Amino acid sequence: MEKVAIIGSGLIGRAWAMVFARAGHSVKLYDAAPGAAEKALALIREGLQELKEFGLIAESADVVTKRVTAAATLADAVRDADYVQENTSEKLDVKREVYRQLDEAAPAHCILASSTSTIQTSRFSEGLKGRHRCIVAHPVNPPHIVPIVEISPAPWTSPEVVAKTRALHEKVGQVAITVKKEVEGFILNRLQAALLLESWRLVKEDYVSAEDLDKCIRDGLGLRWSFMGPFETIDLNAPGGVPDYAKRYGPVLHGMMSNVKNEPWSDALIAKVDGERRTLMPQEKHAEREAWRDRRLMALVAHKRDAAKKIGN
Repeated sequence: MEKVAIIGSGLIGRAWAMVFARAGHSVKLYDAAPGAAEKALALIREGLQELKEFGLIAESADVVTKRVTAAATLADAVRDADYVQENTSEKLDVKREVYRQLDEAAPAHCILASSTSTIQTSRFSEGLKGRHRCIVAHPVNPPHIVPIVEISPAPWTSPEVVAKTRALHEKVGQVAITVKKEVEGFILNRLQAALLLESWRLVKEDYVSAEDLDKCIRDGLGLRWSFMGPFETIDLNAPGGVPDYAKRYGPVLHGMMSNVKNEPWSDALIAKVDGERRTLMPQEKHAEREAWRDRRLMALVAHKRDAAKKIGN
């Protein structure tokens, strides 16, 4: 599992190239758009330089970038690969065609993983000769900073492929979870959907502004959730642990959500939330704020790493 191929050189593809290259892997980068992979190398170096500034890589950006090379064709990229991370369009027909090509071109031992956030493995691998080696490895944007990756196999994916994929991601510094059986949206997006749907509803029914709702997460739940998950949170929030919490608060939680119905977001509601956001941040500053987000995440990751060394996980 030493040689890695990245298919697609957009934001996620570039981030994956950084993840594997900084861990010492040789990476071949391919993009169907002419010249895109070559142009991506400069952006990869910039991203690595930022990681270096926050102490998140030990080597120089130049040294790590040299491990990434642009491939002229998909076949060239995967010819001797041990692992492929695919990052093409979120369209089923595109995925099926790309995986048909990957299955034909990659060595028999090579694992074929997708970054898709919406399409289960079974939907793009069914019918392939090598369907047993296909799997989803779904990251969070941007994966070179936020380490979680969801390993989601099809029913026919080999257990060995699942184990090797998870081991590889853990080896390169990602935090891997296994989705035990296929479910739409995987795990993270389903959790995110629950929170987002309730957030939109509370704003729609005028209980709170979009800005104040963001504060509830940013300066409330998010502080705990940056180092604890919901089950550890409730375990620590009741003297008797999980059973005590369930007895105290379970009926209340079920009661407050029992009559909730989530309807599609109307144009008026979308305009309302967008108006509040544009007051806080003009659209022309969107890219600038994205860069700010990434730097704040890098600072948080660096802090969590250093805190873990001082006081333990």
